[in-house]
Amino acid sequence: MQVLKTPDARFEGLKEFDFASHYSKITTADGTQLCVHHLDEGPRDGELILCMHGQPSWSYLYRKMIPLLTEAGYRVIAPDLIGFGKSDKPSSTDDYTYQAHVDWMTAWLEGLDLMDITLMCQDWGGLIGLRLAGEHTHRFKRLVIANTTLPGSDMITDEMSEALGQMYASLPDVTAADVQAQFAAGSPGAFLYWIKYCADAPDLSVRDVFGLLSNMKDEAVLDGYEAPFPDEGYLAGVRKFPTLVPILPAGKPDRLKGDAAWASLEASDLPVLTAFSDSDAVSRGGEQRFINRLKNVKNVTIKGGGHFLQDDQPESLSAEIIKFMRGL
Repeated sequence: MQVLKTPDARFEGLKEFDFASHYSKITTADGTQLCVHHLDEGPRDGELILCMHGQPSWSYLYRKMIPLLTEAGYRVIAPDLIGFGKSDKPSSTDDYTYQAHVDWMTAWLEGLDLMDITLMCQDWGGLIGLRLAGEHTHRFKRLVIANTTLPGSDMITDEMSEALGQMYASLPDVTAADVQAQFAAGSPGAFLYWIKYCADAPDLSVRDVFGLLSNMKDEAVLDGYEAPFPDEGYLAGVRKFPTLVPILPAGKPDRLKGDAAWASLEASDLPVLTAFSDSDAVSRGGEQRFINRLKNVKNVTIKGGGHFLQDDQPESLSAEIIKFMRGL
């Protein structure tokens, strides 16, 4: 496995990002050592909130929430997934699988021996984080689920998967504008356009992705999100992640793993807060699966938030998490 590391100079002077870096090593199935970066802020004895990001963001996504949560007395740990942020980046898309990410973050979680975790997860932070919670329930105390999902057979049947596979094979070359139009129209095939765009677009950029999925205009902030990716060689994870959402036929083993995680979470008594935003075309309505299937669910809607609600509405989301943790 060839591994890239983003030069530290890329992260100097980023807007609103004055946090100490922490690193730990994990070992992959082929024996490669990978370095995982995380933030660790707040009192050591505070209740732990594990903040997990998705694609194409990194722990920078939580820069506005971390001070709000630590001021309330909580300890916040925010890792960068492998392929993102300050963590190592395997250079080949073939190195990235859904199961590999679950395995890598499991090794990281166990290496730090984190316990009594309140999970805050969004986007791929949910697809990975909820697998962790389902497979290691004893380490978790609460779940905060926002703008994400946990794929399983109830969401994508074999028949649906086959039909989506045929549809995907027929897609033309896809532009960013095509993806935006599909999501805006609420097209059932919009996510296929998203997969195709990330996988094949010759001019893919993180800036463009944020343009598709948010109303972010601050160039300094966009610089922060783009910092981990100096050139195309660093984008393997960004390109591969949408393909790993197990909706196509090859994803059936991951859907079955999702079923097992669902069964574990359904059997648990973990308190759950669903906090989806009101303006996310990607995950719209996704909270209903969690409300219907899990116990002890409290549901709130984060108004004025897009897909990256941590950046859009950090105060509202943080306030809801604090109330939830305090039992209010």
